[in-house]
Amino acid sequence: MQEELQNYYLSQKEPNKSCLLALRDIILDQDSNITETRKWGMPCFCYQKKMFCYLWTDKKTDEPYILMVEGKYLDHPKLETGDRSRMKIFRIDPIDDLPVKTIIGILQQALDLYRSGRIKA
Repeated sequence: MQEELQNYYLSQKEPNKSCLLALRDIILDQDSNITETRKWGMPCFCYQKKMFCYLWTDKKTDEPYILMVEGKYLDHPKLETGDRSRMKIFRIDPIDDLPVKTIIGILQQALDLYRSGRIKA
């Protein structure tokens, strides 16, 4: 892990730190073509160098979420659009057990957009 990214994760307070690190591992485990970088101050995950998703915390609630870059193509009841036209977020309660199956399902649905060519990678 790059030092800049490591510092981002390690600077988070618990329970967010553990939650974000677990989410990082889940995301990276989905496909060997996923890489991690940092954009706009937040961890960014790319699929074949194309932005795929981000990890961030809500400024109001301080709870982590996964931001899906091509969220407008994803259909899941737990994804929120808010005032975004392209992206959707999946909120995470850092105190509860991670809904791993749901997270993996959303990530795989998004990855299929890239793998199928619907989103050019």
